[in-house]
Amino acid sequence: MEDTFGSTCHGAGRVMSRKAAKKASKGRAIQRELEDKGILVRWTGRSTLAEEMPEAYKDISQVVEVVHGAGISKKVAKLRPIAVVKG
Repeated sequence: MEDTFGSTCHGAGRVMSRKAAKKASKGRAIQRELEDKGILVRWTGRSTLAEEMPEAYKDISQVVEVVHGAGISKKVAKLRPIAVVKG
């Protein structure tokens, strides 16, 4: 509680800016890539989806290991995304 005020991460955090993600996604079918992994996708505008491509974020498993190891949070379950809604 003293170190974190009772808070922990609520996501992985970005490793790539939104602008860089848009640039990196050019020529890729992000929707199809996600749907091939079984993830349903809905969005407004191609650039909106591009800025949320998986590579734009840190590896969540590594983030979870850090907060678990630091005693900030405890691992209790591993979830797999089934849908992304971005608008």
